[in-house]
Amino acid sequence: MPSTRGVYIAYAMQGVILLEGIFGLFIRDPSIIFTAFIGFFLTCIPYLIGRRIQVTLPWEVNFLIAFAVFLHVAGYSQQLYIILYPYYDKFAHFISSITVAVLAFVSILLINRFSCTKLARWQIFFYIVIFTMAIGAFWEIYEYLLDTFFGSYLTKLLQHGLDDTMIDLIIDLVGGIIIALFGTWYIQKKTLAELTNPMVGDSQPECEL
Repeated sequence: MPSTRGVYIAYAMQGVILLEGIFGLFIRDPSIIFTAFIGFFLTCIPYLIGRRIQVTLPWEVNFLIAFAVFLHVAGYSQQLYIILYPYYDKFAHFISSITVAVLAFVSILLINRFSCTKLARWQIFFYIVIFTMAIGAFWEIYEYLLDTFFGSYLTKLLQHGLDDTMIDLIIDLVGGIIIALFGTWYIQKKTLAELTNPMVGDSQPECEL
């Protein structure tokens, strides 16, 4: 991974997430500890997978992942979900949906690069949207379970009824559509090699979308 200022910015964001976990240890709040350290682990997954399959994601993607996770961790540990409700929650969900959609776009580029699977642009569009919505649904289940088991602790609630959940899912849909539109437009401007060489080098077979 190139030693650029951006890489260290991504690392710094991960460090802030760890600090939230330490804060949870200090005040002995198991829900903050769980959320922060699980969040930190999630930000490490791209690095672990990248080493395994020799793929280096752009630092911007790693930063976006860490920033999205931090928003949710800080929103929970600092009660920003409640203090700034509903604006903070919706902003965090929008950033998260954009992040997930970007990961979906990157993954479909890599799938095509490694397997030469040629998907039509409309298929790529729906793959990004459906992937984003699926992760968004899993996140709502996570929030429900966290509220169920830890909701009474310091009166922190992540969900505020059906309307709140549905708006979150709609925001996920909007974020997915935005990146899907941008992604399907962007792949017309560059070749697959130009898009993926910075991540995998030029040793893999080149295919066109």
